[in-house]
Amino acid sequence: MYAIGEIAQLAEIAQPRIGVVTNVGPTHLERLGTLERIAQAKAELVQALPDDGWAILNGDDPVVRGMASQTRARVMLYGLTPDCNLWASGVDSHGLKGISFWLHHNGDVIHAKIPLLGRHSVHTALRATAVGLAEGLTWQEIMEGLQNVAGQVRLVVVPGIRGSTLLDDTYNASPDSVLASLNLLSEMGGRRIAVLGDMLELGEYEEEGHRKVGCRTAETADVLVAVGGNRNPVADEALACGMHPDSVHRAVDNQAALDLLRQLLAPGDFVLFKGSRGVRMEELVAALSMTNGPIPNPKSR
Repeated sequence: MYAIGEIAQLAEIAQPRIGVVTNVGPTHLERLGTLERIAQAKAELVQALPDDGWAILNGDDPVVRGMASQTRARVMLYGLTPDCNLWASGVDSHGLKGISFWLHHNGDVIHAKIPLLGRHSVHTALRATAVGLAEGLTWQEIMEGLQNVAGQVRLVVVPGIRGSTLLDDTYNASPDSVLASLNLLSEMGGRRIAVLGDMLELGEYEEEGHRKVGCRTAETADVLVAVGGNRNPVADEALACGMHPDSVHRAVDNQAALDLLRQLLAPGDFVLFKGSRGVRMEELVAALSMTNGPIPNPKSR
């Protein structure tokens, strides 16, 4: 999303019947300037929906919840509180085995156990369930879909070199999504290594967002590899929050991080990779997986 009006233009072309708004956060601040303008841009989706369509809104985000008044479509709020039309309770994480929870909708109470990782993934499941309900699917059909996620999802477990386990969450990164992934890392039983690249497009929230991640890293990881230059607020804040200096490593780029990790990894390590698309953290996962491929030559991109 680059500008106000972009979603409205795309909606005019696509004519969607169902629109899902997940959150309003700082990810696009660099381009849009304020959270209010980000909300304005995202609301264009629900404003474009027809009377017989569905606006599926995250009821746990007050700004998104407020978009219910901006649409002609029917509204389904999802979240973790009973005042939502569709809500979840008893959310429990089972590490790399997935999550379980109870779904509540119109008096129906359904127990679900799905392979998505981390407690935060319950919102992903709620969104998918809401779309299924809007499309008239049965509970059996919805549960089969949730339990059989097809293709690669956002957070993938990959066997790594030297008996390590790689948690590939490289698709993109915002402060909230990195914090959620760090919470999952904290559940792992071996040595926990966080390999974190820059979070881009945060605008004036850049420093604060990176520092929040740094402090949480000190609480959840045993080792930090901060990728992106010697001046790195994630590394700085991890140290300020009590992480031992010997556990904080700075890598100026992906190649430096790869050289370090090839020396560092040991059997039983769990390694989280997270960063914005622009920093290409997936290169590290590819190079450190059991396929052990090289980092692509930047000139060949």
